[in-house]
Amino acid sequence: MIYRFRVILDNDTEENVFRDLEIRESDTMEDLHNIITQSFGFDGTEMASFYLSNDEWDQGEEISLFDMSDGLNDVRLMNETSLSNTVHEAQTKLIYVYDFFSMWTFFVELAEIVEETEGLDYPNLMFVKGQVPDSAPEKVFEAEKNSEFDDDYDIDDYDDLDFEEHWN
Repeated sequence: MIYRFRVILDNDTEENVFRDLEIRESDTMEDLHNIITQSFGFDGTEMASFYLSNDEWDQGEEISLFDMSDGLNDVRLMNETSLSNTVHEAQTKLIYVYDFFSMWTFFVELAEIVEETEGLDYPNLMFVKGQVPDSAPEKVFEAEKNSEFDDDYDIDDYDDLDFEEHWN
């Protein structure tokens, strides 16, 4: 079977930037990584990860290009993880981050599963929309409000904190 994905660049411009692509269900997550980087014009040499996601695009379990844990954690690797064991009708969304310094972020969604077309080479770039910006869109990371940690400290007023007196 063939998986058809829409890969959308998370950007803050008015222009939509996405690619529609096809890939065999028997291919690996590394194969998906490769077609995404190629279709968006990246050289593919930077660190990257996929994250399982839900309908609200919450970031879940990581599938990494390389094991950077020094053996301390179990890590799912792209080259060892097949598409069919990761993406299916019940799990259709992934977040893909390329180049952790620039944080190119993409929403990857399984659009449909179809029969293989005889004579067509896979993976296959089906459709291109929009131009990739010269630099990655800036990300704004904000913590959710959590009343457990709300206090009356003014974050800009560190002079009132006596570190000598309250040092642990």
